[in-house]
Amino acid sequence: MTQELSTAAPAHLPRQRGDWWRDAVIYQVYVRSFADSDGDGIGDLRGIRERLPHLAGLGVDAVWITPFYASPQADGGYDVSDYRAVDPLFGELSDADDLVREAHRLGLRVIVDIVPNHTSDRHPWFRAALAGGPERAYYHFRPGKGEHGELPPNDWESVFGGAAWTRVEAPDGNGGASQPEAGGEWYLHLFAPEQPDLNWEHPAVHEELASVLRFWLDLGVDGFRIDVAHGMVKADGMPDIGLREQAKMIGAQVLPFFDQDGVHEIHRTWRRLLDGYEGERIGVAEAWAPTSERLALYVRPDEMHQAFNFQFLRCPWDPERMREIIDASLAATTSVGAPTTWVLSNHDVVRHPTRYGDGTTGLRRARAAALLMLALPGSTYIYQGEELGLPEVTDLPDEVRQDPSFFRAEGQDGFRDGCRVPIPWTRSGSSYGFGSGGSWLPQPDSWGELSVEAQTGVPGSTLELYRAALAVRREHPGLGAGDAVTWLDAPEGVLVLARDGFLCTTNTTDADVELPVPGTALLSSATPWFGDGTVRLPADSSTWWAI
Repeated sequence: MTQELSTAAPAHLPRQRGDWWRDAVIYQVYVRSFADSDGDGIGDLRGIRERLPHLAGLGVDAVWITPFYASPQADGGYDVSDYRAVDPLFGELSDADDLVREAHRLGLRVIVDIVPNHTSDRHPWFRAALAGGPERAYYHFRPGKGEHGELPPNDWESVFGGAAWTRVEAPDGNGGASQPEAGGEWYLHLFAPEQPDLNWEHPAVHEELASVLRFWLDLGVDGFRIDVAHGMVKADGMPDIGLREQAKMIGAQVLPFFDQDGVHEIHRTWRRLLDGYEGERIGVAEAWAPTSERLALYVRPDEMHQAFNFQFLRCPWDPERMREIIDASLAATTSVGAPTTWVLSNHDVVRHPTRYGDGTTGLRRARAAALLMLALPGSTYIYQGEELGLPEVTDLPDEVRQDPSFFRAEGQDGFRDGCRVPIPWTRSGSSYGFGSGGSWLPQPDSWGELSVEAQTGVPGSTLELYRAALAVRREHPGLGAGDAVTWLDAPEGVLVLARDGFLCTTNTTDADVELPVPGTALLSSATPWFGDGTVRLPADSSTWWAI
C-alpha cells in the first residue's frame, strides 16, 4: 500500500535569532530573469519586490540578488561602471531601498553581490587609466613580450576563452592615446575584455571597495556575496602556467591567478567591517578551491561567514562520491568552526535536473538531491526556478545568446544562457507571467505547466515538495543545525543519513529498494510503498523519517 505524505506548508515565520546564517536557506535571484515590472522584457528590482511573497511562502530565510549596479551589461551586470548606482534597466536607487525594506517586513534578509575582482572598462577609473592617469596603477598593465611587445605578457587564459590580456594604445601624455603602432601595454582581464582586473596591491582599491560596502550596509542590506573571492590577488611576477585550457583547471588545482594566500587578508579586513554593523551582516565567498581544506580557509573565524561548496555542486549522481564529498566538506569546515554551505545550481552552471540525466530521470534525481541537501547540516542555496524543477534550456538559437563565453573565438558552449532563461509564473500570458513585454531570452513552450500557478496546491509537484521540505526543516530542531552526520549501513546504491531524531534515505539506483521501515515517514520526493514492516523506496528518490 502507499502512504500519502503531507505537502502543506505553514505560513513563513521569520527567524530573528543569532547566527541566522549558519543554517539559513537562501534563495538566489538572477535579477534579469526573475520578474519584469515595466514590460521591457528584462527583470528588475520592482519586479523582485512584487514577488517577495512567493519567497516568504516558500519558507526561505534570505534572498541573494545578482548585480543590479550601473553597467554596460557586457557580462550580465558583472561588469560594474558605478557600484553606488542602480542601472536604469533595473530601476532606481529608491527601488533598491524599497526592496530591502519590504523584504525585512516579510522576515527575509537581503544579500547583494559585490564584484571586487574587476570593474567595467567603462568605469571612470579605467577610462582615466587608458588616458595615462594615476588610475593606471589601479589595474594590471604590463608591457608585452616579443620584439615589439606584440605578444601577451604571459600565457594566462580568460575563463571565457582566449587570452586574458588585451593590448591598448599607448597614452600620449596629454590625456589621450597615440596610434596602436606606438606600442601600447596590455591589461589583464581574467574574464571578458570589458572586465579589467583590479590591482589589489594599490591602497586606493581597498579604500574604494570598503566605501562601497559601507554604502550598501548603510542602506540596510544584510550581507554580500563576493564574486570571484578567490581571484583578487595574483602570484608575484605573474608566472606562465605552461598549459592550455586553464579554465578546466579552476577548482581542481591552484593557479597563479586564483586562490592565492593574499586574498585572505582582504577578507579579514572586510570581516572587521561587517562586524562593525548591528544585525549580523555576513560575507559569502564565491571561492573556487582545489580541495575542501583550501575552501575552509575562506571561512575561518575572522574571515567570511560562508563559502559556496562547489565540490558538492560538481558531484555526479554517485552515492560513493556524494558521501565522500559530504564527509570531506563537513570535516574541513568543522575544523575552522564554520558551517558548510550547500548548493546544487546557480546562474553559472547547467541546471542540475539536466546535469543528472535526461527528462524525467534528471528531474527525479534533482528532487531526491534537494531533500538530501536540505537534510545536511549547514546553510543551503536555492537557485530561482529550482523549486519548479526547471531544466536547462539547451536549444536557444545562436542569435539570442548573450553569454560572453559564447562569443569568444576559443570559447565555451555558452551554456550560461540556458540556466538564465526567465522563470514562469503563470500557465499562459506574455512570457508566462514574467512580464507584459516578452522575455529577453525565449522560454520553452512547455514552461506554462512548470509555472508557479500550475504547481501551486498540486500534491507531488516540485514546488509543493520544496515548500513542504522547508516547512519540515524549519520545524525540526535537528535539521540544518550541527556539524556532523552519521551514515548507517544500507544496500548498495542507497545512502542512509542520520541526524538527531531524523533520518534521510536516498536511493540512487534505477530500481526500487526494500528496507525495514526506519521510522515515521515525513516527506518523500517519490511516494514509497509500505508492506508488513518494510518500505520500498522508489528509484532515484529520497525520503525523510522521524526516528
